[in-house]
Amino acid sequence: MIEMRDVAFAYPRGGALFQGLTLSLPRGSFHFLTGPSGAGKTTFLRMCIADLLPTAGKLTLFGQDAATMGRDAIAGLRRRVGLVHQDTQFLDHLPVAENIALPMMVAGEPIDMGAIRDLLAWVQMTGQARSMPPALSGGERQRAALARAVILSPDVILADEPTGNLDWDMSLRLLQLLVELNRSGKTVLVATHDLNLIRAAKQQVSARVLRIAGGRLQTAGAEL
Repeated sequence: MIEMRDVAFAYPRGGALFQGLTLSLPRGSFHFLTGPSGAGKTTFLRMCIADLLPTAGKLTLFGQDAATMGRDAIAGLRRRVGLVHQDTQFLDHLPVAENIALPMMVAGEPIDMGAIRDLLAWVQMTGQARSMPPALSGGERQRAALARAVILSPDVILADEPTGNLDWDMSLRLLQLLVELNRSGKTVLVATHDLNLIRAAKQQVSARVLRIAGGRLQTAGAEL
């Protein structure tokens, strides 16, 4: 679904961030992406939605060469990928249910309140449907962000440090939701520093661990 062949990326004034990245994220797989701060994890995720393009190599997204994708193709791609940011990026003047509905509005689809209610129940937030984002706890914000990310039934879920601001119990609750999505056939990629989270996941799913360090992509060792 997402493939990289000898991919490199460099910011105009920052020099090469990474190079020689070759990997495939097949349908239904579960991956963790680790590495030190500044190694390029967020940049990697942005390439997966064609928000950034490689400066060398080939990036293929759902069978299309990212370098040749026009605006309509990129819009179609982003309907197939759900993205969970660490800072959740809610509109604080809208209640939770309306924030979850935003991808439907952007896609020009009718608002499906039944789907929104089902997702709120899935993330155990039915009682917070009319709450405003500033009133939510960190765990509630991340679970609501996950509900928003999957409202269009994407094929791939990308999560950028989704548990970075959560305690361990809340981290495990969010992990369980990601595992459930993977078991339903979704491809999941989680960028994280939390090795304990990775260990907990590997007890439930077959998760591949990738590490960006020194500008290269490595497969982490079995000690994880």
